[in-house]
Amino acid sequence: MPLLPIHGHAGLRTRFDDAIQRDALPASLLLHGPLGIGKQRLALWLGQRLVCDGPEPRPCGRCQHCRYALAGTHPDIHWYFPRPRLKDGDASPSKIADDFREATLERVRTGAYPPAPPGEGIYVATVHAMVQSAAMAPALAARKVYILGDAERMVMREGSEDAAGAFLKLLEEPPVRTTVILTTSEPGALIPTIRSRVIAVRVPPLGSVDVDAVLAEPAMQQAVRDAGGPSSPDEQRRLANGAPGMLLAEAEWADAMARARRMLDAASNRDRREQARTALTQGSSKARGAFTTALDALTTLIHERVRASAERGNALGASRAARAMGAVEVAKERATGNVNPQLITSQLMRELEELLA
Repeated sequence: MPLLPIHGHAGLRTRFDDAIQRDALPASLLLHGPLGIGKQRLALWLGQRLVCDGPEPRPCGRCQHCRYALAGTHPDIHWYFPRPRLKDGDASPSKIADDFREATLERVRTGAYPPAPPGEGIYVATVHAMVQSAAMAPALAARKVYILGDAERMVMREGSEDAAGAFLKLLEEPPVRTTVILTTSEPGALIPTIRSRVIAVRVPPLGSVDVDAVLAEPAMQQAVRDAGGPSSPDEQRRLANGAPGMLLAEAEWADAMARARRMLDAASNRDRREQARTALTQGSSKARGAFTTALDALTTLIHERVRASAERGNALGASRAARAMGAVEVAKERATGNVNPQLITSQLMRELEELLA
């Protein structure tokens, strides 16, 4: 089974294609946006576009490079993502390569896959292997592509300054004919020295037509069933809310909804003590993943209020709830920077308290 076909992001794909044709695509990119909207799939499409040598429009889907890319076996498209730490703490590059080869084939085999578990990461040995590989010439295509999914899960602990320095140099001065693409739902969790070396591109949620197209894929439906997700198409669309990948993240989404309801209740009830306690539970920058997913869940809850108010003919309530959604969007933008989630939450609940009164 090949990779799940790409749906949506047509505008971004057109922009990338135009940049490639003008030889103006940045060598290091950061694709950021909400969890579950297909950022890694978009990065893989871009990798396929970069190695394709078939007829226009590219990627053609038929040339040798495209066939290998879609099968997850192209030797010049290197896809890294959070993995369990290998038992050998100082694993060799060849062992790292073998591990990712198997993991990539498993993702391709299933077609659609859930987010990496919290205990997995992108460890120093992986960074070493990536940097070493980038120094080599392409094996088959005219160039090489490195994709680092969930880049905020990169672990650079004390004593690994050489790996961090080599990775930063790779971002700043990639070898000739090399493109590096990072993806993240948490750009604010990346260290500033990484963010300063990449061109950031925001990837928006999918539109309803594209969400339906993703949900119509048999592999996606199987993955939703395996994750214990809803079987009703209407419920799937509602919960997806522009990010169908969230249907595969049952535990993460349930936790996010609980956090969001607590924020909304504390704001609606004007309970300042509960607001303070809720803000404190958002944790430090290390918990940004859960935090921004909770903001996505908060958008879903407030959207339901907008719809309920409109159905009751309460135009004022619908208008206030719509402005509350705007306040949440501003909080999401602030969360992409180096701002403490507790401060963002505290300010947001004060704003919601006034808007939802």
